[in-house]
Amino acid sequence: MRTTDGQRGPEIWIRGPVAAPDPVPMPYASTATPRRFSWVATHGGAGCSTLAAVYGGQDCGREWPGAGDPPSVLLVARTHAAGLESVLRAVDVFRRGEAPQGLDLDAVVLVADAPGRLPRPLVQRVRVIESVIDVYRVPWVTNWRLGDLGGSPPRETEALSRLTGGGSGRAVR
Repeated sequence: MRTTDGQRGPEIWIRGPVAAPDPVPMPYASTATPRRFSWVATHGGAGCSTLAAVYGGQDCGREWPGAGDPPSVLLVARTHAAGLESVLRAVDVFRRGEAPQGLDLDAVVLVADAPGRLPRPLVQRVRVIESVIDVYRVPWVTNWRLGDLGGSPPRETEALSRLTGGGSGRAVR
């Protein structure tokens, strides 16, 4: 196209109409698998075996994950005073760089030591832990105490279920 002074117009007019854009490709199916975790108890009776049975992952008990275990660590403790102190000590081991090389501390999982609400002093200790690392809370589950680990995790643990890829979505009481 020529303008009134004999010059060519903008290049877009020379090329003609713009072709329709290419169709958007369909997204690829995800081949990612859920991340695997090693459950590490910070004290005896923390609940690692139960959590590993319900949510999947490797139950390491009170030992650090071995060479064949997932290097992503979830520290586990009960919500009583001794349990909360032990988890703070374990978090500090990671903070100081004294944990075995190659391990990643992903989160802390606090398992209720009794039904009902925590007393205020324990709530304050939980807040201290939450100020330095992600914390997932697991409520008291009577069925687990009775040895019934079937069914799905409690509703309150949906975030933990998403993290670990465990559970079927139904809630237990």
